[in-house]
Amino acid sequence: MSRLADYFVVVGYDHEKKRSGTGSGKVLQRFPEKDWDDSPFTIGLELFCQPTGHALSTQQQQPTFYVAVLTDIDADRHYCATFTFYETVAMTPSKPDDVDADDHDATLIHHSLMYAPKSLVLVSRLDYFEAFRNCLGVIYTVHMENLQVQIETLVGNILGCVQVPPPGGPQVRFSIGAGDRQALQPPLSSTLPVSNDSVALFFDQMGINNAIRVFFAALTDHKILFFSNSYSRLTAASRAIIALHYPLKYSYVYIPILPVSLLEVLNTPTPFVAGVHGSLKDQVLDLLDVILVDLDGGDIRIPECVTVPVISESILARAKKSLNMILLPELLSADYAFPPSPRKLSPPVQRDKEIRAVFIRMFAELFTGYRSSLTLIRIHPEPFITFHKASFLGHRGMVEDEFALRVLEGMGFGAFVAERGPPYRVCDIFDEVYATMPDQLRTEHVEPDKMMEHIKELAHQLYLNECPNPQPYVAKIPKPTEGAHSRIHMPPFPVLNPRLVQDIIDEGMVKHNIKTKLANVRPYQMRIVPMGLPITSATERQRLVENNARRLEVLKNCVCFIFENRISDARIIFPAVLRALKSRVARLALTQELSHHVHANRAMLEHQQFDLVVRLLNCALQNDSSLDENGVAYNILPLATAFCRKLCTGVIQFAYTCIQDHAVWGILSFWEQSFYMDVQKQIRQLYLPQYEEHLVSEKSRDGPRSPMTPRENGDHALSWSRSSSTASEGRKSCSMALKPREIGALEIAAEQLRVWPTVTKDKQEEAENNEESTVFSQAIHYANRMVYLRVPLDTSQTQRTSHHYDGENSSTVTASIGESDSYDAESGFDETETADVASTVTKFVSRFVDKVCSEGGVTSEHIKSLHQMVPGVIAMHLETLEAVNRESKRLPPIQKPKILTPILLPGEEIVMEGLRAYLLQDGREEGLGGNLGGPSLIPAEGAIFLTTYRIIFKGTPCDAYVCEQVVMRCFPVSTMTKEKKISVQYIQHLDQWLQEGLQLRSNTFQLLKVAFDEEVGSENVETLRKLMNKVRNPPSVFNTFAFTGHASQQVTHMHKDKEKNASLRHFAKRTLLKTARKAGLKSKQSQIKKHKYVLPTPPLPRKNTSPRSSDSESDRPNSEIFDELSIVDEGEVMVPSLSSDPKNVERLMEKPSYQDYQRLGLGNLSSAGQRSRTEPFRLSTVNATYSVCRSYPALIAVPQSVSDESIRKFARCHRQYRFPVITWRHPRTKALLLRASGFHSRGPIGMLRHNPGSGASSGEASSSIEQEKYLRMLVAATPISNRNTYSAQGSDSLTSLDSLMMVGLGDNLRIPDTPEQLRRSMAQSGGGVASSSNRSSVASHPKPASLNRIGSLRDKGALSPSMEAQRQNGSLDTRGDIINNSVQGLQRVALYVLGEKNQMKNVKVDAFPKCDFIPVDFYEVRHVKASFKKLMRACCPSAPYSSEHGFLKSIEESEWLSQLQNILQLSGAVVDLLDLQGASVMVCLEDGWDITTQVVCVAEVLLDPYYRTIEGFKALVEKEWLSFGHRFTHRSNQTAANQASGFAPILLQFLDIVHQILRQFPLSFEFNQYFLKFIAYHYVSNRFRTFMLDNEFERVEAGWLLDERRLGGTSVEEVAEGQGFSPKHGLPHGAGASGLWDYLDKQHRKSAIFTNFMFSPLDNEAVLRPYSNISNLEVWDYFLTEDLAHGPSFDVELVASELRQNTDMLPDSAAATADERRVILNSCYDNITLQQPDFFRHQFREMERLERELGHLPQKWKFQWDKLECPAGREAMQRQTSMSTQLVRSHGRSIHKRSTLEILVRGKMLGEAARMFSQPHRFEKITYTTPTYCDFCQQLLWGFSKTGTHCVDCGYNCHEKCQPMVPKTCSKLKSVADTAASAVNIPRAGGGDVTAGPSASGPAFESFPPSHHGEHRTHEGYLYKQGAFFKQWKQRWFVLDSMKHQLRYYDAMEDSHCKGFIDLAEVESVQPVKSMPGAPKKADENSFIEVRTVRRIYNFMASDAKFAQEWIDKLQGCLQS
Repeated sequence: MSRLADYFVVVGYDHEKKRSGTGSGKVLQRFPEKDWDDSPFTIGLELFCQPTGHALSTQQQQPTFYVAVLTDIDADRHYCATFTFYETVAMTPSKPDDVDADDHDATLIHHSLMYAPKSLVLVSRLDYFEAFRNCLGVIYTVHMENLQVQIETLVGNILGCVQVPPPGGPQVRFSIGAGDRQALQPPLSSTLPVSNDSVALFFDQMGINNAIRVFFAALTDHKILFFSNSYSRLTAASRAIIALHYPLKYSYVYIPILPVSLLEVLNTPTPFVAGVHGSLKDQVLDLLDVILVDLDGGDIRIPECVTVPVISESILARAKKSLNMILLPELLSADYAFPPSPRKLSPPVQRDKEIRAVFIRMFAELFTGYRSSLTLIRIHPEPFITFHKASFLGHRGMVEDEFALRVLEGMGFGAFVAERGPPYRVCDIFDEVYATMPDQLRTEHVEPDKMMEHIKELAHQLYLNECPNPQPYVAKIPKPTEGAHSRIHMPPFPVLNPRLVQDIIDEGMVKHNIKTKLANVRPYQMRIVPMGLPITSATERQRLVENNARRLEVLKNCVCFIFENRISDARIIFPAVLRALKSRVARLALTQELSHHVHANRAMLEHQQFDLVVRLLNCALQNDSSLDENGVAYNILPLATAFCRKLCTGVIQFAYTCIQDHAVWGILSFWEQSFYMDVQKQIRQLYLPQYEEHLVSEKSRDGPRSPMTPRENGDHALSWSRSSSTASEGRKSCSMALKPREIGALEIAAEQLRVWPTVTKDKQEEAENNEESTVFSQAIHYANRMVYLRVPLDTSQTQRTSHHYDGENSSTVTASIGESDSYDAESGFDETETADVASTVTKFVSRFVDKVCSEGGVTSEHIKSLHQMVPGVIAMHLETLEAVNRESKRLPPIQKPKILTPILLPGEEIVMEGLRAYLLQDGREEGLGGNLGGPSLIPAEGAIFLTTYRIIFKGTPCDAYVCEQVVMRCFPVSTMTKEKKISVQYIQHLDQWLQEGLQLRSNTFQLLKVAFDEEVGSENVETLRKLMNKVRNPPSVFNTFAFTGHASQQVTHMHKDKEKNASLRHFAKRTLLKTARKAGLKSKQSQIKKHKYVLPTPPLPRKNTSPRSSDSESDRPNSEIFDELSIVDEGEVMVPSLSSDPKNVERLMEKPSYQDYQRLGLGNLSSAGQRSRTEPFRLSTVNATYSVCRSYPALIAVPQSVSDESIRKFARCHRQYRFPVITWRHPRTKALLLRASGFHSRGPIGMLRHNPGSGASSGEASSSIEQEKYLRMLVAATPISNRNTYSAQGSDSLTSLDSLMMVGLGDNLRIPDTPEQLRRSMAQSGGGVASSSNRSSVASHPKPASLNRIGSLRDKGALSPSMEAQRQNGSLDTRGDIINNSVQGLQRVALYVLGEKNQMKNVKVDAFPKCDFIPVDFYEVRHVKASFKKLMRACCPSAPYSSEHGFLKSIEESEWLSQLQNILQLSGAVVDLLDLQGASVMVCLEDGWDITTQVVCVAEVLLDPYYRTIEGFKALVEKEWLSFGHRFTHRSNQTAANQASGFAPILLQFLDIVHQILRQFPLSFEFNQYFLKFIAYHYVSNRFRTFMLDNEFERVEAGWLLDERRLGGTSVEEVAEGQGFSPKHGLPHGAGASGLWDYLDKQHRKSAIFTNFMFSPLDNEAVLRPYSNISNLEVWDYFLTEDLAHGPSFDVELVASELRQNTDMLPDSAAATADERRVILNSCYDNITLQQPDFFRHQFREMERLERELGHLPQKWKFQWDKLECPAGREAMQRQTSMSTQLVRSHGRSIHKRSTLEILVRGKMLGEAARMFSQPHRFEKITYTTPTYCDFCQQLLWGFSKTGTHCVDCGYNCHEKCQPMVPKTCSKLKSVADTAASAVNIPRAGGGDVTAGPSASGPAFESFPPSHHGEHRTHEGYLYKQGAFFKQWKQRWFVLDSMKHQLRYYDAMEDSHCKGFIDLAEVESVQPVKSMPGAPKKADENSFIEVRTVRRIYNFMASDAKFAQEWIDKLQGCLQS
């Protein structure tokens, strides 16, 4: 029995101490005055009496009571029950403590009554809160009511006379002597916490979810801080958290009420549960890692840096369901139609116990099977038991469960194991719940209603623990009268007599001692703890799923083959076994199977047997984690020291020397758990003979109560049963079930502990010594094992403990990548730490010995001897390993497959011989043999080769089942876009770790991921990388394979002298001109006019001419052959004139591109040389010397009436001088299709505005006039301009776009939404689709308010998405004025000009009759580049797709199909305008060689059936892509100088679009998809010179302008001399190797590989109108397929040779019948098109075979095909088209024309109505850190996951998805004048934003800076820059470009070429610097700027501090965007 209270303390206000703000308290009296021996007095008690501080009050207050908790140094809790009341104090203060000084006059001093707090405190080690309240209340009542009772008597009785029995004792009734009657009821169990109703109150305050979160946070060792204005609530909440922890105990800091003076305790790094008063909340809000819980508001705040793990979902859901049924019982019947009468909630005490029952069940479910993971180490003298955490987590599947890991690692669980681990002890409620919980869950699963019954039963037991007496005792507690505290005259609390109190205490203690002798408290009964459900049974269902009998059968057979020395059979099934070892069950089965082949602890093997066994062990360890939760490493320990091989006489190598490189061996906890497991086995064997008579059958025992674990049966955690693998062993399992069960270690320990008190002293000592010897012997054994596995075989190498590092060296392919430093992936550790192996292992083993021996009770002498033994063992082992290491190196190397040499093209040479490597799997599933099926072709073993043409991997699969096949993956080296070094790779089939690897990506959609063999050194890999980049990045195109691969002679270098002189002359000229410009001199006009053919100075546009310019590349040279010269004459360029020799023109006219002009009627040979007035067009030779436009062909088609001199003038108005040229003419409407580049802003804008006061020079005015004349000539050449009306002669019922437009103007005629509706309307109207009467009636209809969008599949009257968005956002006037004007503007005109928005919106169309300027949207080249990168990653991923980000999602994010759709829509508009309107179309976009070429080519393919033939398509590519120029060198990155720009697949996009059209119209094309793939592959392969260089001019310089195929037998040199110029580069002799078209024609003559046999010329539609919806577009299979049998199939001769070589490798009999045998084709391995021909190709082969058998010479397939005749009468046969087909076609045409109409309407709105709209925003991406709402959709825009865009001008915020729909209402830009677009105002040297303004006086072209067209300038100005070497300060002109993300600098503002640039992506910081050494003397102190990049540090100086800060702001703004 113990005292009810230890101390009684009186604490009052300390009047002597004067403190500001709050006073302090002091202990007035304490009883007893002398400390108890077992409970010393607590210092600082007065702080807890007033936690917020002692203060005087002006008002009387109610008495308060609460209980605080103090923890002493021994971690014992002391409960301080505090009763506080207020006494009257007479004072003369200037101000009271709780009143503000401002409310009183400081000079007025008067006497007043104040109230000081006084506290009565009981300090106790027991938590009887109610008894404390009653006792202190009685003392207060006696004091207030002046009862005739001495307070000293009351205090003495409380401290000395009231004794409380221990838990389980009887009820105690007592009185403290004031007429009171009280009772104390101890709980029944000492381990169960008492909660009363605190848990229920906590859940009522916080709610279910918040309460659970707080509990989980406390359970996982987080810091919890409660807030409340009630101290009692703080104590109750803390008490509830502690009660919910049961069966765990909270072991950290526990302070339910924390005083204000101790708030710094909250900064402790350890977890805590604390509470503070609500008034102190603001003082602790800055704590970053504390969870704040507001009890009064039910709120919880978890910091961002804190993550609270949650229990598994199934357990949590069950707990929440139970809590809802307890706390919210009406929730279940809330939806009932007839709800039952409302039930009253159960009392709080009962709800409290029910809630606690839920959490006890939750712990029992969480800890299910924990007793099966207990490991016994010692039984005597005290049991020592540990918990095998890894085994528990592995069996329960909780290895990655963060909540379970945190709970098991906590101090509470450690105490739980120590307290509840012993198998013989006192049990409580949790032990019973744990044993019965599995049965209850199974019952509740069948009967859910049982759950509440079980909870109520458990709650009843908890209630009985606190209230065991059924009849409550009625207590009598005297209380003061109501309002007694507010009496005016209140006597002070008296000073008690200490002597009297001490006498009463002493008397009570004497009586207590007498009662103690007579007391007979029944002790708790100890018993065997129930085991509960074994952990193996808990996971039986999971195991049954994993246990695949077939895999285990294969595993067993493989092991049997190995030990039967059937190595070949074992190797065949070895890959399947390695795959099977991914299963946990298979790994455990492997260890058991191998253990059966160990005899007498030794198994000597042959070399091959040993290698295979080691590979199996390594694979099992690799697939298992380092935690060893499955016990695989534990089971391998004895096997590692058993399997061995004999290297030579006296030298034996054990398996442990080959499995050391696994992380598990370096983890100390693994060794400890393994040691404990073996000790438990030995302890069990020590006592087992005494209990053999107790063995019983398994059937007669209660399974859940058995302490037997599967780990005690000889195999740790071995849940796999061999009886499940074979049928014979299945029968054996039946007999095993009847065998007697062996007694477990815990059961033996329980029995030993039970009988231990009855054992004699001698036997006790003997048992203790035996156990100590057992632990010591196992420690010696494990010390040796650790030495074996920790000392490496080669001690010269640093120890490696883990392979889990993933360093990569990634880089983009650049010219300098080969010289980059490679990553050393040999070791994850610092090589400088060369620690001694012996000392390292000694430290590791010593730590292990100290821990396990001290815990296992080993004597100090034994521990000392063990420490002395370890160094000797290590030294002996090192000597043994030296011989083993030496002899193992002498073993013959493993035979590796022969390196297969690839077949090369003629002229292709190997640059680097094959390096042995392994082809690894990437993100593609093809060829893996997984979900897609087929053979497992990858990984493959072979070699990687580098040739002058390709990068090749060739080898054989590692899988033995397909090892006879050849795997080949290659791509042209010129297509390599990225090379990345990858680190450690594990080859599962070979069980090898490979340190070196490369990942190569190609723009032909190939990904080569290889890991090099161990024999390949790092220097060889580095050499390969350098050579790859050298071949990939040649200095010029003439060093590529297209020129060097086929040459039979050395390249001629005579041209170099001429180029050198030319470059010197050019350099000198530029220098003189630059000097003259700086001096203010100007070149004379006469000097320019002196030459006949002059390349005039380009009219440079204003800044930001086009935001969609051609990748802003106009400032770069067109190619590497020449620079952009300011003035070039004929003698300087040295280009011969083609017109000088008529034969040259004739030969030029034989080119397919020029023959196409004759076919179209655009000129012929006669018109090229002389003018003819009868023909409307002619071929002009104005560009014969390429002096007008270098990128245009020599002959161009223009109207007959335009002069050459006029062309030279108006060419200035276009970028790159690419003026409008006729490229196609409609055969029926005679409309023209023209192409050109975008307009220069000054030239055409000034010309189109006709503003005479603009100050334009005469040169520009003449150019504008000539441009205007030229456009009028084009209008005159269009037949539609010569007549008022136009009627189409086609079969299209909707004859023009006007008809479609008119439909939207009224309701009388509408195109139905679907063909079905159209059919109904036709049936009602007599079957006509459209009629003139309908059209006339519509035309007479009044104008509507808005334009309706027709042809929609959804809405008849709905606008397009973009227009609808504009309407909703104010950009579209719903009143209809703007749209009506736009529609009215869509009148039939003769010429449509499609241009860029910023060029077209200011055009005044009135000055150009019958012309219309339409601004259009298109994707820039930079968008194409970014899209292609994403497309490559989507089609060839380097790693498997994640579940959230799949293939289709990646394709969507690439926007590739959206770009195709955009081009198709633009081309469709061109088609409709030419075909339906009969109007000419001029496409003027960017520089005229990217999107312009795409649109024009697609339109021609759709319009002209000739271009859908093979010859026509060849002519189209020759004309549009080759003759008119395309930057192949730059876009395809063909040379080192163009690598930084990135690959831009412009031509590939065009080919993809043609593929989409071919797929929709398969009967309209003569060629097939393979033809398109062939061109797509070879236009970047650099095998042929066809797509080399950028234009005809460069090909003239190269010397191969004309096609040699048409020159007969004349040699190339003779032809070149005859043309008047010499070839600069050697040309190949073989015509077949010269160009792609020759090679294509050759292959086409040989076979029908390019032919589309479905081509039907008679049924071919003249004009195609494909669907452009994304749903109608497909990803081209060219991007997705590959042929592993021979690599890409586009080098046809290589494919045939490779297939022939593979056939030659077959046996003779098989090779002889290769053509007749049946072959299994795999889609990813074989090329189905080539190897499985269709019907036509098969018939051609059969005909060829029959002709050969008849002895005839086989005829070509084309000859046979042409001999076929069409069926008779086919021309006269009319095809009957069904009505549905006609409706579908009509509907498709209407949709096509609707798209065209939308483009025109949108363009008109941008052009004419742009001024009616506000200006656009300038958006930049930003991450919002505060809650912000989107100004468009009003949704929340906040956080890292929701980045948005922000207008830098007006501050408009919106989502990225909302940006396109935002109205263009930027308030900042409204003030900008319209004239701002006409000129550029350059700021002064100080810097500043580039603003637009009126032009200065002077010539038009000279008012622009000469080099900055096509650039985006965010900020610019002069800065001083410090040099890198000489540290000199030089002034430079700097330009900040936010589009290119660059900071460029020039020598001067007028300079045309930048001296260099700083990539902002590499900038790390931008900051001001006060001063710099060596700076100019007049420099401002704060004008310096430091820009720190990853490479170097740049120092700049501005003119003053203001401009420096402005530059810093601009730079930081760009960096953040």
